[in-house]
Amino acid sequence: MYNEWELLFGKGIAMRMRKKHNLGPRMEACSRVWVREPEALRGHWRERMPGARELRLEIGCGKGKFTVETARAEPDVLLLGLEKVPDAMVMAMEYAVREELQNVLFLDADAARLPELFADGEIDRIYLNFCDPWPRNKSAKLRLTYRTFLEKYKAVLRDGGEIWFKTDNRPLFDFSLEEFARCGLETKNVTYDLHRDGVVGILTGYEERFLAQGTPIHRCECVVRREAAEA
Repeated sequence: MYNEWELLFGKGIAMRMRKKHNLGPRMEACSRVWVREPEALRGHWRERMPGARELRLEIGCGKGKFTVETARAEPDVLLLGLEKVPDAMVMAMEYAVREELQNVLFLDADAARLPELFADGEIDRIYLNFCDPWPRNKSAKLRLTYRTFLEKYKAVLRDGGEIWFKTDNRPLFDFSLEEFARCGLETKNVTYDLHRDGVVGILTGYEERFLAQGTPIHRCECVVRREAAEA
């Protein structure tokens, strides 16, 4: 029996990335943008680009369209793409290499490890774009907007740092707004139809497809306020 989450998410939940038989050589060819031991850079990420205005992280960057195009649009920002599926990440790295970008790096790791990879307050902004909604209630703890993940994001974000969240899944969006409030995050610029009056910002690959289908995109920004939390 399908619940509301599964019906709304549809068959996309069954999508899987195809394994690439030549993955190793392709990863090696992208060594310039591949951070193999990200934990070694904890507290020192900005040294990879000392003049960077901000350090930003996209969690679950997939094939890298959003990360690479954002890096290209803002060359004074250091963009990091985190992806735990190497078969997807290699495509993102190849894209960045083709574009000859100097302000983007990739790390294959799980979001649960963020405090091991980044020092407290090291990141300026985190992007969460179209993450898996894990529709069954018993899987709520696996959602990247669940409170345990949010606490990890809060730890590595600076005071005033932000989480920018986008999804096509209304139940996940409503759930996430509740979790943001529960974790003391200040929410702003909330919209249930981001592109209603025209395309806004850089799109992910998924987002382009949803937009073509007329699917509304939900978006919000969350701000970390350490003083308020400590008070």
